[in-house]
Amino acid sequence: MRALKRIVLALFLLSALAAGAAGWWAWSGYQRFANAPLPGVEAGDSLVVERGDTLRSVVTRLRAQGIDAGRDLEWRLLARQLGTGGRIQVGEYALEPGLTASQLLQHMRDGKVVRHHFTIVEGWNIRELRAALARATPLVQTLHEVDDAALMAMLGREGLHPEGRFLPETYAYDRGDTDVDLLRRAAGDLDRALAAAWEARADDLPIDTAEEALVLASIVEKETGIAEERPLIAGVFTRRLRIGMRLQTDPTVIYGMGSAYAGNIRRSDLTTDTPYNTYTRDGLPPTPIAMAGVDALRAATRPDEGEALYFVAVGDGSGRHVFSPSLDAHNAAVRQYVQRYRERHGPR
Repeated sequence: MRALKRIVLALFLLSALAAGAAGWWAWSGYQRFANAPLPGVEAGDSLVVERGDTLRSVVTRLRAQGIDAGRDLEWRLLARQLGTGGRIQVGEYALEPGLTASQLLQHMRDGKVVRHHFTIVEGWNIRELRAALARATPLVQTLHEVDDAALMAMLGREGLHPEGRFLPETYAYDRGDTDVDLLRRAAGDLDRALAAAWEARADDLPIDTAEEALVLASIVEKETGIAEERPLIAGVFTRRLRIGMRLQTDPTVIYGMGSAYAGNIRRSDLTTDTPYNTYTRDGLPPTPIAMAGVDALRAATRPDEGEALYFVAVGDGSGRHVFSPSLDAHNAAVRQYVQRYRERHGPR
């Protein structure tokens, strides 16, 4: 009887040890699955979680991408442990070498998605903006067959000219966002930036509306890429408007020429009348001519209070300008510009 008891006890102990070993082995395997780098991941890989996806479908998609880690049960246990479960958020998730299953589930739980970026450049016109949007990936393209008028209607701005209506800025977006989504944000940002600039405007401006300030800002934007010059150039145009002097600014002429512009302006272009030719027409053109940034908006509404009525490029390749209060001084600056240009490029 005692021998039998010893045998039973030994068998029990062996069973317990076997169960413990199996449990330890299973727990160790689970820990390795949870905390080891996912196999098969290469730099630049990503995982897209779509609306309606479950943990099971996400794991299946991972395996289809060659990332075969863990059993379904282990994924479910880990998701429950991390509180991911039914909280997987839609989006694109970066898969980089070294990423673990635990980190991936935490990213999907917290919505730590890949952010893509698109920059609207100061001074772009609407054609340049739309061309750049069409090249942006992975932005969803919806505007291939949509003209400018229809685009503005889609944005709730029916009848509004599209030029200058989108704030130059770098915009972050997620995979699945559309070009219209991005433009809607840029249009709203422009509205707010313009309203803020107009609210803080200087007294006695020769413009009456925020719309006119936007037009003036777009001209300033096209005239210089030097930040500190924007108020100076805005000051020149403000003084010209105040005394009834024509703006005579080449960027408006170029805009009015449209596709006919081939890279240079001839004397005949300056005398050919268009709604945008500020050599032949008084005041501001009818619409903005480009996308104006925040600095240009501020310059147009708080221009320099100096005396200059003219400006011309220095001609040294810096992009800077010489500002003059009189035509005689301006003509002298023009002669210096021509001399410097010839020294750098040779006679034309």
